[in-house]
Amino acid sequence: MTELGGHCDSRFAALQDALKRNIDSGADLGASIAVTLDGEPVVDMWGGWSDAGRTTEWGRDTITSVFSCTKTVTALAALVLVDRGLLDVYAPVARYWPEFAARGKERVEVRHLLSHTSGVPGWDQPISSEDLYDVEESTKRLAAQAPWWEPGTASGYHAQSYGHLIGELIRRIDGRMLGRFVAEEITGPLGADFHIGLNPSEFGRVSDVVPPPSPIDRTASDTDSVSFRALNGPTPDATDSWSREFRTSENGAGSGQGNARSLARIHSVVACGGEVDGVRLLSPDTTALIFEEQSNGVDLVLEKQIRFGIGYGLPTPVSVPFVPEGRICFWGGWGGSEIVIDTERRMTMSYVMNRMGSALMGSSRTAQYVSAAFDALE
Repeated sequence: MTELGGHCDSRFAALQDALKRNIDSGADLGASIAVTLDGEPVVDMWGGWSDAGRTTEWGRDTITSVFSCTKTVTALAALVLVDRGLLDVYAPVARYWPEFAARGKERVEVRHLLSHTSGVPGWDQPISSEDLYDVEESTKRLAAQAPWWEPGTASGYHAQSYGHLIGELIRRIDGRMLGRFVAEEITGPLGADFHIGLNPSEFGRVSDVVPPPSPIDRTASDTDSVSFRALNGPTPDATDSWSREFRTSENGAGSGQGNARSLARIHSVVACGGEVDGVRLLSPDTTALIFEEQSNGVDLVLEKQIRFGIGYGLPTPVSVPFVPEGRICFWGGWGGSEIVIDTERRMTMSYVMNRMGSALMGSSRTAQYVSAAFDALE
């Protein structure tokens, strides 16, 4: 049986056994799982392989692409500015970014960007992955286009545009690009090994993801639908994450590189009311904004029911049954990575892996691990 690195509190033995079984069976290639309680790491374990050829073990400091888990760190960065009184979630985006008011977006509020209800979930065609790496120019394109639906009336997951939109707000207010802001204001003070815009000197410890067994199937979709346009503009390709351009890009929607420990550490701040180990990023009032429901219905892009608060998803048992109800927020990355934050238990749980599942909203392994972590505390 697989030997795992790190440590695991005895309460979480079932979680540890599940990770061992999945690595032994090959369901997981390499992975890390972390749980914090009151800001303290009670689970920090890893195992398996960092490469498909099984030549290099997944180690303590292995990191990989977490895709849309990046959005949770981007949202936290915006909330830091809210807490400092520099950003108002109920103000028009155009107050901070005047060009964004173009073509009917003058009434789009900051909270609409953070909750995927702005009507700008992607780019008008044509657009390529290479275009997205030029953050300045591709952000200008978002500002210039019309919304795809009446802003604020529905959610449509901002799968690829979220980081450009929130990152530009941060730049307009603070002057720093998103990656630098996160490094200096969040990950640096917390000692969290998470990067939006990875230095090439760190590439040697990055595990390339193994693409999902089947691509996202959009063949049955209406090509004029919001879902098709958002998820095919550009069409995601997991192998893009192997490239230098992807890893170094400051794309707050999906280019973040990290592991379970770093995601759990960052979000232990949220779980603990805004402060952990003397590092305060949010007040309780700002933390409470996360749980103000902004939408609750069938998402126009995901085509599943989902509840969004300000910056995070909220429990939606019909679509994400493994996330329990309560004062909990969460989000996941393409292929299965996940971060779940429980402010009542003052708990975070994170899973980061390199073998991707096919679904956008977690995998069977994600569900297994999250359920095991919460079961341990019942």
